[in-house]
Amino acid sequence: MGHLDHAAFGWLTPVLSYVMACTGAALGLRCTVRALGATARSRRNWLVTAASAIGTGIWTMHFVAMLGFGVGGTEIRYDVPLTILSLLVAMAVVCAGVFAVGYGRDRTRSLLIGGLTTGLGVASMHYLGMAAVRLHGDVSYDPALVALSVVIAVIAATAALWAALNIRSPIAVAVASLVMGGAVSSMHYTAMFAVHVRVVPSGDVLPGATAMQFIFPLAVGLGSYLFLTSAFVALSPTAGEREASASAQRPVERTAH
Repeated sequence: MGHLDHAAFGWLTPVLSYVMACTGAALGLRCTVRALGATARSRRNWLVTAASAIGTGIWTMHFVAMLGFGVGGTEIRYDVPLTILSLLVAMAVVCAGVFAVGYGRDRTRSLLIGGLTTGLGVASMHYLGMAAVRLHGDVSYDPALVALSVVIAVIAATAALWAALNIRSPIAVAVASLVMGGAVSSMHYTAMFAVHVRVVPSGDVLPGATAMQFIFPLAVGLGSYLFLTSAFVALSPTAGEREASASAQRPVERTAH
């Protein structure tokens, strides 16, 4: 058995990945709140932003955490197409879940469908990301822990979507995103503890890219996207603020004539 290290850089990767998950969740919840108060086209745009934020947050969280993943006795490489596919899956599935909630007629049913879809999507993204790992040896999984990680993912996603539907105040959104970040992180590490690696030493060159060549620049790029979008969303006026400023301008126009 190869010795698995989940935090090769100490606390840096778990903490940073948690921050990423929380940022994505906070931005996604904020956008969903805005979407529910918006009209047709605007609602769609807010929901797409919400989905891309949550998807990006979860994916970045996974791979920042993976930067700290090491196996004694072998190098680790990542299959580039599979890794990118896992990002697209994260975005697409979260999008489906968010739209189910944003456009659902029956609140409870759309919440359950959205939560199940999103949770399974997060889990499939994680295991696709794991399938992209190349190392000298055989990787196997503990089925019970895999099942537990999927259950955590579904519960986390359902809770996050419920929060998006029912929470309005910024403090509540912040608390919900911290909980969501914690749930996504716990799903990740549960899934990682399910991994067993039997190292087969080999002199062959592994295919794929190293984490620093590929994962690191991509995570930095997506992280920047998250923070820029957060700033944009934070600064754009809400419907209430727009109405207030419009009504403040009207009397001025009358006196001008």
